[in-house]
Amino acid sequence: MSTKVALVKGPELLRYSFPAPHPMNSRRVESFYERVEELHKEMPDAFEIIPPKMATFEEIALFHDPGYIEFVKKKSAEGRGYLDSGDTPSFPGIFEAACYVVGSTLELCRAVLSKSVRRGFNPMGGLHHARRSSASGFCVFNDPAVAIEYLLEVAGLEAVAYVDIDAHHGDGVCYEFYEDGRVVFADVHQDGRTLYPGTGFRHERGRGKGEGLKLNIPLPPGSGDEEFKSAMLEVKGFLMEHEFDLVLFQCGADGLAGDPITNLRYTAASHRLAAEVLCDVANKKCKGRIIAMGGGGYNPENTAEAWTAVVKTFVEKP
Repeated sequence: MSTKVALVKGPELLRYSFPAPHPMNSRRVESFYERVEELHKEMPDAFEIIPPKMATFEEIALFHDPGYIEFVKKKSAEGRGYLDSGDTPSFPGIFEAACYVVGSTLELCRAVLSKSVRRGFNPMGGLHHARRSSASGFCVFNDPAVAIEYLLEVAGLEAVAYVDIDAHHGDGVCYEFYEDGRVVFADVHQDGRTLYPGTGFRHERGRGKGEGLKLNIPLPPGSGDEEFKSAMLEVKGFLMEHEFDLVLFQCGADGLAGDPITNLRYTAASHRLAAEVLCDVANKKCKGRIIAMGGGGYNPENTAEAWTAVVKTFVEKP
C-alpha cells in the first residue's frame, strides 16, 4: 500500500537561486527533480503534483513585519546589495522568488488540511533563519514560520510540531516562537559553537507558555548516522509527550558527509530514518499529517539523494 504525497514542482521554485559561487542555487532542486522523475516511473501514482504559487503580501505578513516585506521588494527592484550583513545577496526578482517559496509551503498546508493528501514536500522550503524583520543565512522569508502562523491563526489548529534536522539550528523558528505554548519545537543540528548561527543549546527549552516545549540537540562535528539515530529517538520520545495537530519537518541535507559548509557525516539513511520516525509520530498524534521542506544542503547530488529518501518513505510508509 502506498500513500499519495503532494509534491511542489515547477520552474518557479528554481528562481530562488543566488548568483555563483553562492552555495544556495537551483542545482540542488534540479538534481532532486531529476531523481523524482525516476521515482515517478517506478511509482506512477505516488505523487500529486502541485505547481508553485506566490504568497500574497498579507500571507507573508502573518509572520513578517510589513516594513521588512517592503524593504525586500525595494531591494529586489534594485537588484544589488545584500538583504543582511553579507550572507543573503539581493538580485532582480528575489522578492517574487521568495514569495513562491512561501506560497508553495502554504499550498501544501491547504492540501493537507483539505484531506486530499496527508503528506507533502516543498524542496525549496525550510528557510528557517529569517526573522520577523530581517533576512539571515540565505533566507529571505521564513516559510515554516509563516506556515505556523497560518496553521494556528487562519486554519485554527490548536498546536503544531516543528522538527528540524538541518545542520544549522533553526533559530528563526526557535526564538520567534520561544514563548508560544502552541508550537512544539525539536531541532537536531551541529553544535552552535562550531557552526552558524551559533545557537540551539541544550538548556534552551522555551520560556513562559513555551517552557518545556522546545528541544535542542546539538551534535559535535563528525557525528554520523549512529549519533543522529540516538537524537531522533530522543525527538520521538519528546514529541510523544505533547499534543499537536500537524507536523512541519525541515529536512535540510547539509548534515550529509561531503557537504562543503558543514562538518557532520550523515548518510541518506538518516533522512530515511527521520521520515520513518515522524510518519509514525504523525500517525499516532495528528492523523498522519506531515509537511516537509527541503532546507539546506549544498552538495547537489547528496541533497537530492536525501530528499528523495524522505519522499519515498512518505510514499511507502502506511
